[in-house]
Amino acid sequence: MRLIGLEVVLALALTLTPLAAEGQQAGKVYRVAVMGLQPAQLAVPFIHALREGLRDLGYVENRTLVLDYLTADGKPERMPEVAADAVRLGYDVIVTSTNEVTAAAKRATSTVPIVMVVTADPVGAGLIASLARPGGNLTGLTTDAAPEVYAKPIEFIKEILPRVAQIAVLRRPGTGWDQVWSAASDVARKLSIKLRPFDIRTAADIETAFQALKAERVRAFMFWPGSVTYTFRKQVADLALKDGLVSASFIRQFPDAGGLLSYGPHAFDLFRRAAVHVDKILKGAKPADLPVEQPTKFELVINLKTAKALGLTIPQSLLLRADQVIE
Repeated sequence: MRLIGLEVVLALALTLTPLAAEGQQAGKVYRVAVMGLQPAQLAVPFIHALREGLRDLGYVENRTLVLDYLTADGKPERMPEVAADAVRLGYDVIVTSTNEVTAAAKRATSTVPIVMVVTADPVGAGLIASLARPGGNLTGLTTDAAPEVYAKPIEFIKEILPRVAQIAVLRRPGTGWDQVWSAASDVARKLSIKLRPFDIRTAADIETAFQALKAERVRAFMFWPGSVTYTFRKQVADLALKDGLVSASFIRQFPDAGGLLSYGPHAFDLFRRAAVHVDKILKGAKPADLPVEQPTKFELVINLKTAKALGLTIPQSLLLRADQVIE
């Protein structure tokens, strides 16, 4: 892994498998930066998915393509610095993950093409004009599906705990979840369940939230990811297991970390599909003319090992619907 510019700019060339190339402009080496909040080791699976997509389109890393990862090392306040570096270093395309990262890139440049990947409600967040005609220098993919999709974990929790009356929601505020909250509230109301929100900005907020859950005897919660909350997913999963709480999220990395279950868009698929936008832009397309795409692949992941540790019996009907069961 080589260091480029400031210490926050990390290249993945030595850690990931080279691509293969055909039909690219002779002698042209394209330079693509992926911006993220997470440290490089946490981003590798997502970068790998993007690289697979680029390889399938005929690019050869270190021959026709240089792919770098620029990270704020888990510190949101450093994102403007990282974005400024991406512009200063002259990349052909900048790929961004999450709303906070995309917003930082958008503020840093109005000319360098940006391909966003896991963003929520980019229109409502002011990132683009519309999904069909994003305008400006920004396009890509959003995690937006029908808001009801994100309410599904409430139904799954209800299947596991039929008598549940209250479900907490641990969330990163201000990341485009307003429509999801509205849909989740509607579903919860129909199931006679009260939602209890907790805003998570720091690790200390997690401790405070779990103390409140214990005091209020809340037995289940949903974990809504953002750039910051994603970093804390293992801590959240560990505390849930320690306190005997049923937990659900939208990201499969949560049950991978020990959470009970997840249901939501397939993030790796979104990164793989982002390669198509990158390719079109490198071939001359303008981001303003490329429609923003929505997720088409969703997955239900259940951590059966965690269920057993909690003394839970997962309904067979739910297990049969799972795309993956972790045992």
